[in-house]
Amino acid sequence: MDKECFDVVIESEQGAFSSQFKGLWRYKDLIFLFVKREFVSKYKQTILGPAWAVIQPLLTTVVFTVIFGNVAGLGASGVPSFAFYFSGTFLWTFFSGCLTSTANTFISNSGVMGKVYFPRLVMPISTVLSQMISLGIQFAMFIVFDLYYLFTGQGVKINLFILMTPLLFAQLAMLALGFGVIISALTTKYRDLIMLVSFIVELWKYMSPIAYDMFNMGVLAPGGRFYALYMLNPATPIVNVFRFAYLGIGQIDWLFYVVSWITTIVLFIIGVFMFNKVERTFMDTI
Repeated sequence: MDKECFDVVIESEQGAFSSQFKGLWRYKDLIFLFVKREFVSKYKQTILGPAWAVIQPLLTTVVFTVIFGNVAGLGASGVPSFAFYFSGTFLWTFFSGCLTSTANTFISNSGVMGKVYFPRLVMPISTVLSQMISLGIQFAMFIVFDLYYLFTGQGVKINLFILMTPLLFAQLAMLALGFGVIISALTTKYRDLIMLVSFIVELWKYMSPIAYDMFNMGVLAPGGRFYALYMLNPATPIVNVFRFAYLGIGQIDWLFYVVSWITTIVLFIIGVFMFNKVERTFMDTI
């Protein structure tokens, strides 16, 4: 029978990307259901529920403010330490949550993937979108604090670069998705990587300006010995642009921000290519 007679045709694709992206819009309702499942299951049977989306970064911010800001003196000068650390903490909470969750895509969803067909990229995308709900809650809380410090004259300065906010969030999501699906593709064969994901994320955090202000550290500041190497970390320019936009501190190095975008896109393409290749046979190895 001619395949035009069918509503849905499942066939082998030679292209690395076509088979993944063709069906995503068709399965948008499934993506919504997975997003709902991810968000609900995350806070199911918890007393405070979605309030944990705010409590977790707040607690981390308090610890960073006391230890790194007050005791070690690594916070930014001119703005409240709490605003400085909260701005980095909630961005990193979103990034690390996306990366860790997508890295476990094949293993945690093997039961579903082995029973029914759908574009496998639906799973990591729905994971990132569910993390964006928490990001929205945390971002709203950050805006409250930011406006308070602005109107009370505590050194915070907001500028027009806040219009880049959706772009910054999208880049963080793409970076986490790309790196996460690369790991998920590798873990189908090398399970040891799952044990290393948390360590990699934690190490990455301290290689990014989350717990300290790089502009107050000589070797990492512009002109410093390790400035260029440090800025090659794709997360660093994103955090710097966000803090410059909402706190008015630091500076934007457009060269390294462009490099950050190039790195993000390359990782995303590699990730989708590997994901597309592995998803055809992962049930045989997982």
